Amino acid sequence: MLNLVIFGAPGSGKGTQSAKLIDEYSLYHISTGEVLREEIASGSELGKLADSYISKGQLIPDDLMISILDEILTRHLKDREGIVFDGFPRTIPQAEALASLLEKHGTELHAVIGLEVPEEELIDRMIKRGQQTGRADDNAETIKNRLAVYHNQTRPVKDFYIGKDKYIAVNGSGVVDEIFADIRKGIEQATGQKSKK
Repeated sequence: MLNLVIFGAPGSGKGTQSAKLIDEYSLYHISTGEVLREEIASGSELGKLADSYISKGQLIPDDLMISILDEILTRHLKDREGIVFDGFPRTIPQAEALASLLEKHGTELHAVIGLEVPEEELIDRMIKRGQQTGRADDNAETIKNRLAVYHNQTRPVKDFYIGKDKYIAVNGSGVVDEIFADIRKGIEQATGQKSKK
């Protein structure tokens, strides 16, 4: 089993590289952003609650996010080769809760892939993405808020995982396939796991 976190600022390419990880290692993808956007689109109570935070560029409360993940892991963990978490954890309490959650399900986190991208490039990518996809949270004001939240609340998670010797820094600028080759090399060096392909 291979359980990974794909980590980086908004716009760093987490979704793009997650898709390649899923294909390469037969992993189940948990994108907290996608889960929450689906709930918001469905108009569920959870969706309304999530939207009250997301529309302001804020993070969902930890306990709410953990209970959602517990339910997803219960449903999907047993029939997969592992999981890639995309957009979670975003705070140190979430990182600690994730370790407990995986332990509860009889497994652990093996590595954190950190996509390192300069801030100007992140802003440029997100503005272009907003123009192409119409994603409401990809506008200049919300992007500024999301990056501020990332630096204040999420960036310390990197140091947390460096301290646990689980963080693999990868240059997230450049050609998608070259970035992925670096990710694959990092996973093999850190965990001994080779590609399923």
